[in-house]
Amino acid sequence: MLRAHLVDDVRRAEAAAMTRLPDGALMQRAAAGLAAAVLDLLGSAYGSRVLLLVGPGDNGGDALWAGARLAGRGVAVEALLLAEQVHEAGLAAFERAGGRATRDLTDLGPAPDLLVDGIVGIGGRPGLRPGAVAALEAYAGVPVVAVDVPSGVEVDTGRIDGPHVRAALTVTFGTHKVAHLVDPASAASGALHLVDLDLDPGEPAVEALQPDDVRALLPRPGLDAQKYARGVVGVRAGSSTYPGAALLAVAGANTGLVGMVRYVGPDHVADTVRTAHPEVVGAGRVQAWVVGPGGGDDAASMLAEAREDGVPVVVDADALAHVGDAATDWVLTPHAGELAAMLGADRGEVEAAPLAHARDAARRWGCVVLLKGHHTLVAAPDGRVRVTTTGVPWLATAGAGDVLAGLVGALLAAGLEPYDAASVGSWLHGAAATQAAAGGPLTASRVAVQIPQVVRETLAGLG
Repeated sequence: MLRAHLVDDVRRAEAAAMTRLPDGALMQRAAAGLAAAVLDLLGSAYGSRVLLLVGPGDNGGDALWAGARLAGRGVAVEALLLAEQVHEAGLAAFERAGGRATRDLTDLGPAPDLLVDGIVGIGGRPGLRPGAVAALEAYAGVPVVAVDVPSGVEVDTGRIDGPHVRAALTVTFGTHKVAHLVDPASAASGALHLVDLDLDPGEPAVEALQPDDVRALLPRPGLDAQKYARGVVGVRAGSSTYPGAALLAVAGANTGLVGMVRYVGPDHVADTVRTAHPEVVGAGRVQAWVVGPGGGDDAASMLAEAREDGVPVVVDADALAHVGDAATDWVLTPHAGELAAMLGADRGEVEAAPLAHARDAARRWGCVVLLKGHHTLVAAPDGRVRVTTTGVPWLATAGAGDVLAGLVGALLAAGLEPYDAASVGSWLHGAAATQAAAGGPLTASRVAVQIPQVVRETLAGLG
């Protein structure tokens, strides 16, 4: 499990570590890891040029100590000091190693191959001061390695307010931070590299499933399995206007993770569904329902009928407007616009702070909320949150959410708890999209087709 922690918890863990380590040892470990990551990205030390953007505090110190190591390896390193007071020991070591420091942007040498962002650390506020903005603008297009977090983002929430660094790589220390995983700041972090400092920051603020976690949670049939015992998922979706939504929701449900899929909807849509999926049957007892994709004007009655069965329900698309009092075993699957409508907020507000709004919705309705996005969030009423880091931008395509709803419903019917079903389903959905896209465009139906292959590889330990 990839875990991300809050700033205060990280600071407490660092303080505890420093009591058992020699003075400065923690910073030296961080600097060594940072320098190694920079060298790896450069590919070659000799002939390479690196510019450190150095602010006050320990982040600037990490950058300076790493710069000293880089200079010792033959890299031409300069440092632009962006604060009156910078880390004294780090600056002294940097200059002893042959690094050159200046406070004047116009006094720098040729354009570097790489910038190192040591402007502000995890205690920084959103936004950047004019000097830092000017330096970044002067070297626009040069790849940036962020020290711990991209400067200018709000670390504990993932919010962005004002100018900030957009990193190609973020080298973080001890543990991941919320901003590395949660939108919109996650997009500013680039690739992530964790330097282990042997910290113990306690319970994480957010988590992200990894292949081993998904493998442990995936339901699988026993030797005495039969189709009803494996779970039956029902789908109430589709309408004359949106028959394809029913096909896609059924495709997501009908990926082999349950023993049976039932479809209940308009007769002409049911005929189309059974032509595409002959193993799908009609009304009957289920262990979970998927309700809403393409439901249109019938979505309210679809949800009311599913509610009567007293089983877990995945509420998606048109049905989200009719949730009312949700049951604790439901999973709501809105995108930002749908969640905004449910909360009476502006879509931009949700997109600016998805973590806060997902948690708010989970508490308000007392059930799991899956907020779809670049990094999908799965929030539980007790405050737990998982972030989905699988997937590709090509997944932003019509019908992908219908497939996801069907897949989550199947996992619910197979016996997973709502929080696990939503987060495992989102992970599989993203991984299937990545495989199906293969670096290019894809459609929702291709995502559904790819899910069984992802499940096979994950169970085999190939993920």
